[in-house]
Amino acid sequence: MIPPLRSVRWAKSHRIIRTIYPPVDLFEDIADPADWELLVAAEAKTNPRILDAVGNLGLVPVDRRVSGPTASLVMGAFTHASRDRPGRFSDGSYGVWYCGDRFEVALAETAHHFQRFMLATAEPPGEADYRELVCAAHGQVADRVAPDVLAPDDWSAGQALGRAVRNSGGDGVVYPSVRLPSGLALALFWPDCLELPVAQARQFRYAWDGHRMHRYLVHGSRAWTPFP
Repeated sequence: MIPPLRSVRWAKSHRIIRTIYPPVDLFEDIADPADWELLVAAEAKTNPRILDAVGNLGLVPVDRRVSGPTASLVMGAFTHASRDRPGRFSDGSYGVWYCGDRFEVALAETAHHFQRFMLATAEPPGEADYRELVCAAHGQVADRVAPDVLAPDDWSAGQALGRAVRNSGGDGVVYPSVRLPSGLALALFWPDCLELPVAQARQFRYAWDGHRMHRYLVHGSRAWTPFP
């Protein structure tokens, strides 16, 4: 059963991503989103790598696409979905924009997933660079989620809920952050729930000691901050 949907509007949301993803010109220019498939098909004849850069446009209906400055930061989260990268509210067959109502939520959530990846691949001590994205967010979202949706390491209930909400026309799910319960997290299923431009705020370096993310550095500062 799908929880009741309610309107949510955050004047500011925080998301942290890796810094390795470059902008995609198609999303940034003034072309009509309805023409994107044709433009990609034409460009791919001389530049096959454009398909990898753009991702699967079929995952986002034309009327829910966004374009213009910083649109790449939004669209990439939805066109580069993969079953190799499932999440709490998706089995990887569609993309989700995860964000927090404050920086600390985004930090705690991304630190957990950074640690999870580094442990799974048995990485030696090292570092990785991230950047913070800040923008307004809104949508008709499910709340009052059942406890099993918030299970720390079992996403099956959350994925079933996410699929049901998305298929029924809902925009996402708002829920207590699993990694920082004092804050709220928001999972959005459609790009037009984010308001452009998306500000690229601080950049960070996460440090891995072979067991956990133990500290992070805000680029431009000299002092590392211990991670709880």
